[in-house]
Order: sequence, then structure tokens, then C-alpha cells
Amino acid sequence: MLFAYKYVPHQMEKMQEFIDFIFYEVWCKASTSGAFSLDLFSAKPALHEVMEAFFYSDAKGADFFYGHVERIYRLFAQLTGPQIQHFELWFRGNNDIEKICDNDPAVHLVRYADVPAVHKDLCDELGSFFKGLYSQSLLGLVALQDKIGDIDDHYAAFVKVNDEGKCPFCGISDVFGVYHSKREAYDHYLPKALYPFNSINFRNLVPACHHCNSSYKTSKDPAFTVKDPARSAHRRRVFYPYRTNAQKIEISVTVAHADFKALAPGDISIDFGPPEIDEELDTWRDVYDIDERYKAKIVGKNDGKYWITQAFDEWPARGGTVGEYVADLARQADVSPFADCNFLKRALLEACWNVGRDPPQAATA
Repeated sequence: MLFAYKYVPHQMEKMQEFIDFIFYEVWCKASTSGAFSLDLFSAKPALHEVMEAFFYSDAKGADFFYGHVERIYRLFAQLTGPQIQHFELWFRGNNDIEKICDNDPAVHLVRYADVPAVHKDLCDELGSFFKGLYSQSLLGLVALQDKIGDIDDHYAAFVKVNDEGKCPFCGISDVFGVYHSKREAYDHYLPKALYPFNSINFRNLVPACHHCNSSYKTSKDPAFTVKDPARSAHRRRVFYPYRTNAQKIEISVTVAHADFKALAPGDISIDFGPPEIDEELDTWRDVYDIDERYKAKIVGKNDGKYWITQAFDEWPARGGTVGEYVADLARQADVSPFADCNFLKRALLEACWNVGRDPPQAATA
């Protein structure tokens, strides 16, 4: 991840508060609380009002929410104390997104596939509930929206603070900002198809460009290795999208020959650093197919090959030298690495300029 987002607090976090209450104060106490009723929510007045409105509503989203909460309550009522403790560990673990990304061994991360078969009925209901929580048919209901706000408003507040205008997962695609009438989709960083409990946790919801979200990451699991079947059960470290002390990524390019206009992906090598974040880098490259995308950008007619034309043809024709162009670009990249894809443009042109000479300095994104 080339840069981290700044987390933006918002009213929509109240939805996760509702889920926390439902889980700990309603479901986990089901075995001692008696029959399911609206009284179970009285300690959380705002949620009680929502549940009461949903009880009398015939809207699809209202029936979905109320019905699942009640059915899961009845299934939790059948659990033993130790079984409830396991679910509590999983719920806490799955919502500690930063520690999951750090691969903290103390975090009890669970996927649907990891829940013991004895809980199949409960797991199925949880899956249906948490996968459906993020639907507009639910979040758009007035009774709920009055309490938690609107996701479009969250996005508007988010991009006022996070105004790079570029996707942090690739750095090469734009994302909609304050001057657009549309918004980007929120990626479930830990996919909602694989993980229960965190589908409405905004530390797990990250705006991403369409290519990163829908074409490359899709439902890949960043927390586990996926390419090597022998290591499929191994946890791995991954960049936390909201890290406050994010490490800058170093990118260096090597080209195989000096016929730059004939470069193909096989002629390009890309190295990433620094070495202390190798595991996060490997995960990022795997999940977002970074190498393929950067190589395609580098050899593209109107991208990398035009960058080379600018430096080696157009600039000298104006009386400058290639060395001056590359040096000036390096200064621009230090100030604005993501403008005009400067971080990658710099790495490529330094590689071309240094063919046959000492290896170029690594470009820092």
C-alpha cells in the first residue's frame, strides 16, 4: 500500500456500536435472558427505537435485520458457556483490524470456514446476517439512517480529509473526490464473504479504485497466503489501511536492454523495499497483482513509452539533457510522488538513464 488513509470518525460508526451491543448484551446473554423481546434492547435506547420500528415495518431490510437478530438469539441460547467464550474471542479478534494486519498471534481471527461444524446452523445465520448488513435495502431505511447517518455523507467527509485523488493500493488509478457526484465503492479489506463480525466496521471498509476492488483484489484474503497451496493455512502480515506511521515504499526498476521503445513486460524487473516490510510488500503485490500492473503501465504506449519519449526525444529536442530531465523529475517525485504517476515514472527513467552504468537509486513513493 503506497500510502495510508487517515481515519475519519463519523456518525456511521454507531452501526458497529449497535452490532457490539447486539452481540455482547443480547446474543451472548441469550441463555439467561428468557424469550426474545424488544425489552432486550432497552439499555440501548437508539437501537431499541430501530428494533421497534423494524418490528412494525414490512420493508425487506427491516425484516432481514430483525429476523436474523431473533433467529441468531435463539441459536446462541443453545450454546454452552465455553462455546460463547469462543465466539466472544472471535468477535473481538475479527474487529481488531490493525492487530490482524500486524498478524498479532494473540488475536483470535476466524473465518466462516474455521467455525466448527457443530455450529453450522449458527454459522449459516451469521453469514447471511453479516454479509447482508452492508446492503442499501437496510442502510437506506429511514429508521436506521436517522440514527447512523448516510454512507454518501461518510464518503464526502472522508475525501475532504483524504484528498490525494489516487488509490493508495495501486497509486496509478484515480478515485472520486469532492468534485464528483459519484463515489468509489468501499472495499471490505477482510472480505465479508470470508469473515464474520466486521462487515460494517469502518476500519475494515476502505475506498478503493474499481480496478483494485473489483478486478484484482475481489474476494482475495489478505490475511492468509493464497498462491502457495502448501502454505494456505499460514497467516501473513498485511498493510493496515489506516496506519498512522505508515512506512514509505521504495520502488526500483531494472530494464533488460537499451531498446526502450521495444520494452515488453518480460524485459522489466521491479524491486520493492525496505526489507523490514518484505512480508507486507509480498502480500500487497499478491493481493493487488502489483507487478503485472506496474509492468503493463511501464510498457504502455501512452504511459511508460511516452515517458521515455518525453525524456529521450522531446526534452533533448528543446536543448535539455536527459540527465537534467531525470534529475528534475526526481525532485518532483519527492514532492508529489503520485501526481502523473511520478513514483513509477521516476523509477523507470532512472533505470533507462542508468543502463550500462551503476544501478539507479531506489525511488521512494
